[in-house]
Amino acid sequence: MFWIQLIVLLALILMGAQMKGIGLGIMGALGVLIYVYVFQLPVGSPPIDVMLIILCVVTAAASLQVSGGMDYLVSIAEKIIRSNPKSITFIGPLVTFFFTLLAGTAHISYSLLPIIAEVSAKTRVRPERPLSISVVAAHFGIVASPITAATVGMLTELNTIEGNTLGLVDIVKIVLPASIVGLFAGALAAHFMGKDLDKDPEFLKKMEDPEFRRLIDGATTETATKEFSKEAKRSVLLFLTGVAAIIVFGLFPQLRKMGMVETIELIMLSVVLLNVAFAKTAATAVAKSSIFRSGTEAVVSIFGVVWMSNTFIGANESLLNSMLQDVVSQHVWVFGIAVFVMAALLFSQAATVKAVMPLGIKLGILPPTLIAMYPAVCGDFFIPSYPTLVAAINFDKTGTTKVGKYLLNHSFMLPGLVMTLVTVLVGMLLSSIMLT
Repeated sequence: MFWIQLIVLLALILMGAQMKGIGLGIMGALGVLIYVYVFQLPVGSPPIDVMLIILCVVTAAASLQVSGGMDYLVSIAEKIIRSNPKSITFIGPLVTFFFTLLAGTAHISYSLLPIIAEVSAKTRVRPERPLSISVVAAHFGIVASPITAATVGMLTELNTIEGNTLGLVDIVKIVLPASIVGLFAGALAAHFMGKDLDKDPEFLKKMEDPEFRRLIDGATTETATKEFSKEAKRSVLLFLTGVAAIIVFGLFPQLRKMGMVETIELIMLSVVLLNVAFAKTAATAVAKSSIFRSGTEAVVSIFGVVWMSNTFIGANESLLNSMLQDVVSQHVWVFGIAVFVMAALLFSQAATVKAVMPLGIKLGILPPTLIAMYPAVCGDFFIPSYPTLVAAINFDKTGTTKVGKYLLNHSFMLPGLVMTLVTVLVGMLLSSIMLT
């Protein structure tokens, strides 16, 4: 019966991923119904903490977008990217990584990817190189950020371990430097992908078409000269102050009057309040923004799919433990592969944390090792249907960023695998030195 239930889980995840939007959420709800009423399993717990964190952070980011602050951040990023176009394969992903880390959402990368694509094409750097690693780097910015649902979800899982003393700061001080090392390794791998544009026969053939040449070498879309209002700049300051406050409360828990999850939620909602009060942000416009709409989609998806996963894992906990205990005790890296595979299926770092990390805790994996393996939840690049991957492909006018004939041989695979592997390995090294 276990294997039939597992097939149901994987089939519904794949079907939901194909549906896009809230597909994972509604298929997850169907899975809960099947498990409870067909297989007679006890219902699992929905991921309430993660859902609330996403809502609060997304609402804060949406207020930043409405005030013009997000565009202001993008203009700063554009100046950095254009400052050294020949090194864009390294600068592009570094910018997307840090801007995602600060904003708490990878949605900011949608504004950066067309700039990266344009700059690389004009300087004849193969756009596939910076675009592929930039998309992956944005995903890792989520796990390195102290304000995302994935990181807070990781924190809440660690807090369930009896005697654990590791907190938010411990997660960030391992994952952040490990991700930066992994980023440069992934960028180095991307740097050698494909032929340079001026040596690529396919590109040179296309350049014979005057219309295509105008498309590549035409007018720039640079927006760095745009003037931004005081309110837009003020909203950025307010948002970053909120991020800094979260870090301070993480460093000095004695300052808190509540748990870290509640602290982050309250600070992010306070940022929205301050933006409404001091940055002329209309409260009604926040709920209509593209970031807010995307965030609510994520909440519904995570609600359903994690609820389904928790129901399946909870009902089969003893069997899973007996199957994996011996293997994981001798080869702990096997659990890291399991985390990566689930991330590739769930398309969400937060959902993967809530679905898989409790199993790792039950298997007796130590907190420092779990933290080192946490970046493996960024496996959502493996199947090339995640929105940021699709966007990068569409923004590349040269056509070098693409999905291969065999689906998995796509532009993001090599830099993604390299960055994931190096980040986890460096994380293991750092956690053995800093957390034990």
